[in-house]
Amino acid sequence: MMIRIAVVGEIGSGKTFVSNLFGFPVFSADDEVAKIYKKNRIVYRKLRLKLPKFVSSFPVNKKNIITAIKYNPKNLKTISNIIHPVVRKQMRIFLKKNYKRKAIVLDIPLYFENNLNEKNDIVIFVSAKKKLINEALKKRKKSNINLLKKLSKLQKSLATKKKKSDYVIVNNFRSGNIRKKVDIIKKQIFNK
Repeated sequence: MMIRIAVVGEIGSGKTFVSNLFGFPVFSADDEVAKIYKKNRIVYRKLRLKLPKFVSSFPVNKKNIITAIKYNPKNLKTISNIIHPVVRKQMRIFLKKNYKRKAIVLDIPLYFENNLNEKNDIVIFVSAKKKLINEALKKRKKSNINLLKKLSKLQKSLATKKKKSDYVIVNNFRSGNIRKKVDIIKKQIFNK
């Protein structure tokens, strides 16, 4: 049976880096959203209908989406209601495509919030010091710290996520150290 590994944590804590270290197919919700903005005309039409002030041309420009959220935080819910069903559908396709694999990794920021967790999922919480997260976010291209703070407020509390997780990786942003931690967890998962 395929094992589902979900990686959760604060925005900028290193979830994507950790997800890729497992060496299994990764479903990245953030990557899917970017593809949807670029390729999905149905989503574009729905966004244009709901947010005509901000979305007026295809492909959807992420900057316009950010402007819409900054203008009115309630727009985030509107956007999510349009985007999330499509992301969920893409996730089902991904799971079907990889069902014969030993394991897959789900890199989904709102994994708990969108009730994507299943009973046997192995959940890994990535934690990092606030200072290190802020440094990492500043290095990101097109990173908007104020917007990220707003997005963080939508997420369940970190303490709740940590409590619901099977493993915790403390990320000190030293790749060798994180690799070792992932290897230890892999051994524990697959040597049961």
